[in-house]
Amino acid sequence: MMKIETVVRLFPDLDHGELLSWVEQSWVQPEVRGTAEWEFHEIDIARVRLIYDLRRVIGTPEDQVALVLSLLDQVYELRSIIKAVSQAVMALPVGQREQVAAALRGRDGLNGRADAYPPASLLE
Repeated sequence: MMKIETVVRLFPDLDHGELLSWVEQSWVQPEVRGTAEWEFHEIDIARVRLIYDLRRVIGTPEDQVALVLSLLDQVYELRSIIKAVSQAVMALPVGQREQVAAALRGRDGLNGRADAYPPASLLE
C-alpha cells in the first residue's frame, strides 16, 4: 500500500491536486485509513496508471474519462461473468456441454462464423 505522495512520485508530471481530483470524481477509490488518510493498493495504482495513460498518452479529454472508465469497467465485468459461466459449463457432464455448445452454435450474432463459438475445449 502507498500513500498519495508516493503514488504521485511514480508519475513524472502528475501532481497531488490532479490525483486528488481523480479521487474526488471516484475515478480512483483508495482505502481510507484512520483520520481520512488514503492508502492506495496495487489495483488503485493500476487504475491511476490507466487514467494517466488516458490523459497523457492517448490525450483523452477530461470530460470523456468517466465514460471511458465506465465502458472499460463494463468490459472487465463481462469478462468476469464469461469466465464464471465457462467454468460452470466445464463442470457439466460432457452430454450437457454438447447441448450447450449446440445451442450456442445456433445463435445469431456470430458474424456467420460457425466456428466462432463455442471453443473446442468446451466439448473436451
